[in-house]
Amino acid sequence: MSFWRNIASLAVRRVDAAECPDCPPGLPGEDPAFTTAVTALGAKLSKADGAAHAHEFATFTTVFQPDEGSQRNIHRLYDLASQTTRGFESYARRLAKRYRGCPQLLEDVLDGLFHIAACDGVVTGDEMAYLERVSELFGQSPLTFRRLKATHLGHAEDDPYLVIGVPHDAPDEVVRAVWKQQLSCAHPDRARARGLPAEFVEVAEAKAASINAAFDTIVRERKSLALAGAA
Repeated sequence: MSFWRNIASLAVRRVDAAECPDCPPGLPGEDPAFTTAVTALGAKLSKADGAAHAHEFATFTTVFQPDEGSQRNIHRLYDLASQTTRGFESYARRLAKRYRGCPQLLEDVLDGLFHIAACDGVVTGDEMAYLERVSELFGQSPLTFRRLKATHLGHAEDDPYLVIGVPHDAPDEVVRAVWKQQLSCAHPDRARARGLPAEFVEVAEAKAASINAAFDTIVRERKSLALAGAA
C-alpha cells in the first residue's frame, strides 16, 4: 500500500497518538503545509527529467487521492509547481522541519515520490539526483535511501546486501548475525560431511567466498559512512 493510500486509510479511523507522538497534531493529509509541500515536491519531480507529463499527474493523484473538494486547488498548485524544479529544496526543508519528529512519515513521502518517478518505467539520472537530494534534506541515511531505491527499482546484481539477504539499513548486529547464518549454511565443510562430489564442494566454497566478500564490503561501506558523518 502506498503512502497516500495509508493517508486515506488514516482518515477513516482514530489515530493513536503513540504512533507519531512528536508530529504536529491532526492527520498529515489535513495539514495544508504538508499537502502543499508534498504536492510541490511531486510536481517538481515530474519536471526533473526535462518535461512534466500528464501521466505523472495521473499517478500523483492515484497515490495522493485528494478529496473532491481539493482536487481543483491541488491541480492548480501542481501545474504551477511543475513549471520548474527550482524551489524543491525549500519545500523539502520545510517538510523536514515540520515533521522532523516523524521519520517514518518522511520515509513514506519519499516512497511516494519514488512511485511517481518510476511510473513511466524509467527513473532518469536527474530524477534519481532529485530523490537523493530530497532524502538528504529529510535527514535520512544513505542506507535508507538505498533500501527504498532497491524496493522500487530492484537490487543491483553486485549489491552486497542482496548477497547477504538483509535490508540496506539493517542494524550492524543483524547484518552480522545473518552473515554468520548464511556462512554456516554455505560452508564447504557441510558439503564434504555429506559426502558430496568435489564439484558441489567447489560451489559451496565459491558461495562462502561471495558471502564473506559481501560482508566485508558492507563493513567497509558503513565505516566510510560513519567517518563521513563524523567529519
